[in-house]
Amino acid sequence: MTPTTAHEGERAALLQLLLGELLIGSVGVFVHESGQDPVTAVFYRCLFGGLFLLGWGLMRGHLHGLLQERVLLRGAVFSGVLLVLNWVALFAGMARSSIGVATLVYHFFPFVMLILAALVQGERTRPTDLVWTLLGFAGVVCSTNPARLWRDADPSYLIGIGLTLLAAVLCGASLLMSRQIGKQRPFALVMIQCWVGVAMLAGFSSTSVFHTGPHWGWLLGLGVIHSGIVYVLFYSAYPRLPVVTIAVVAFVYPLVTLLLDYLIYGHRLVPMQLAGLVLIVLGTLGVNLKWRLGWPRERGVTQNP
Repeated sequence: MTPTTAHEGERAALLQLLLGELLIGSVGVFVHESGQDPVTAVFYRCLFGGLFLLGWGLMRGHLHGLLQERVLLRGAVFSGVLLVLNWVALFAGMARSSIGVATLVYHFFPFVMLILAALVQGERTRPTDLVWTLLGFAGVVCSTNPARLWRDADPSYLIGIGLTLLAAVLCGASLLMSRQIGKQRPFALVMIQCWVGVAMLAGFSSTSVFHTGPHWGWLLGLGVIHSGIVYVLFYSAYPRLPVVTIAVVAFVYPLVTLLLDYLIYGHRLVPMQLAGLVLIVLGTLGVNLKWRLGWPRERGVTQNP
C-alpha cells in the first residue's frame, strides 16, 4: 500500500468514526421521543439492531463459522447480559436526571475499566493513570451538579445519578470482558449481545407500544442506527486509526449529546458541570494517551489499550 493510499484510507476511517460518534450522540433523544420505558426501549433497540447486524453480517460474511466458536459464544452471552443491563440503567438514569447530565456521569466507564482490569485481571496500573482516574472521578462529581444535590436533594434526580453510575460500572465490566473475547470478531460479538438482550427482555417489554404508531420510527432508529449502523462504522474504522485519534474523537459523542439536550429540551449546564466536563476529558485523555506528570517512565507496566 502506497503512503497516499494509506493516508486516504485513514482519512476515510476518520470520517466514518466521526459520523458514528455524531449518530450515537443522539441516542438519548431517540429514547426520550419514543415515549417508552427503559426496558421496552432497550428491547427494541436490541431487536431492530440485532436484525440489522444479522443481515449485514450474513451479507458481508462476518458470521462464517460462528457457531463453532464456543468461547466467543459463551463470553458474548455473559458480556451481553452486562451490556443490556447497562443500557436499561442508563436510559432510566436519563429519564430521572437529563440526557446531558447522564451522559457526562456515564463517561466514568473508561475509569471503571481501568480499575477492574487492575483488581480482577491483575493488570498493573501506572501511578499516573491513578491520578488521571481520580481527576476523571472529580469531573463526574462536578457533572452531577453537587450544589443542586446539597440544596434540593431531589430523590428522583439522586436515583437518576445512581442509575447512571451503575450503568457506567456495568458498561466498564462488559467492555473489559468483550475486549478479551472479541478481538478477532468484534462485529459478531455485538450481534450476539443484541440477541441476548432480545431473549432477556422479551417477557418484560410493554405491549402498549403496539398502540403508539408514531413512536415506531424512533424505536426503529434506536435499533438500526444506534445498534446497527453505528457499530458497523466503529468496527470498520477502529483497525485503520491510531489509538490517539480514537480517544480524541470519542468526545464528539458527549458534546453532541449536550448540544442536542440544550437545543431540543433547553437543559443548560451550570459552570460547575462544564468544569466537570473538562476534568472528564482530561482524565480520559490522560489514561488513553499515557500522559505523564513528570515521573520517569515506569518499567514492566502493562499498557492498557
